[in-house]
Amino acid sequence: MVTVLRAFAAALGWFAVALQYWLVISGDIGPDPVNRTINFFSYFTILTNILAALAMTAPLLAPGSSIGGFFDRPAVRTAIATYIIVVGVIYHLVLRDLWDPQGWQWIADMSLHYVTPVLFVVDWLLFVPKHSVPWRAALAALAYPLIYMGWTLWHGSWSGFYPYPFVDVTQLGLDKVLVNAGGMTAAFLVLCLVLIAVGRVLGLLTGARAETV
Repeated sequence: MVTVLRAFAAALGWFAVALQYWLVISGDIGPDPVNRTINFFSYFTILTNILAALAMTAPLLAPGSSIGGFFDRPAVRTAIATYIIVVGVIYHLVLRDLWDPQGWQWIADMSLHYVTPVLFVVDWLLFVPKHSVPWRAALAALAYPLIYMGWTLWHGSWSGFYPYPFVDVTQLGLDKVLVNAGGMTAAFLVLCLVLIAVGRVLGLLTGARAETV
């Protein structure tokens, strides 16, 4: 079952990222293809979907390799679950009403923001041995969003491109963006701690059921 789910999620994840890139690069609005590509990989949604696809792919195709082992770690999968949940929640609550995708764009949109997050969380709940993920893993998980925010501010400072309205320095000012970034960092930390706690509780329940059987 785990192999089937991960193979399907991996295929869908890579398809959605590739489809979204094709839609971006083949469009007639925006900068040249090089800068479109840079901007494409400046979206947290895209980078996180790539991480999720790697986490589904690497343990299947290269289980004995260092990359396969890395993405199979419960702490790593818990961190990615945190990121991909944030992708889905922020899109649904904040970004969904800002546009009305149609056709292939709707398919890419639904896959990136809803289907992949759901599949990854289902995999995390059912197949990841998460009962022993240390609490300090939540702090380590902050490295990715903090590096991403640093890139976003640096890239935006010379390109003028900000992928999301709540990090747009030109519209909000640096102080407000830093406040937003602080709130997002706190949200990542709290959510990851919640997932670690859920993993430990599920581990205890599973152990209790095993003892009664």
